[in-house]
Amino acid sequence: MDRLWDAWVDADALEDWYHPTALDVVPGSVTSDPSVNGWWTVAVAVPEYGFNAYFFGRYSAVEMHRQLIHTLHYTQDAGDFAARDETTPHHLIQIDFEKRESGAWVRFTQFGDMPEEQIPQTKAGMESYFDSLDEYLSRIAS
Repeated sequence: MDRLWDAWVDADALEDWYHPTALDVVPGSVTSDPSVNGWWTVAVAVPEYGFNAYFFGRYSAVEMHRQLIHTLHYTQDAGDFAARDETTPHHLIQIDFEKRESGAWVRFTQFGDMPEEQIPQTKAGMESYFDSLDEYLSRIAS
């Protein structure tokens, strides 16, 4: 559980895995202050389309080994990312953790409005993030 929790709250860990498998995090873009009102930020390079995807938000709930809740803002503009404008449209993310006999379990839930046609792409993207998480956890366990 400690490794799984740290993967979600430690900035160095997030920089290592928080990206789809075919992409990479922009070095130095990750911050994580896992406390209520603390910031998290990450940028993912999307070279095929010539932009970076910037994500940021604030934690609203942090219950160690149990739950994280934070906002998720998205932009492709580096200036907007640096400004962390919280008035932009955003989603709410809830990450639930549970200790099980076989190890640790995590569930990622995203709340917010999204065009219907974007939902399958968003689900596939998040599945790829979980593939990266699995690779990361396997690497650090050895």
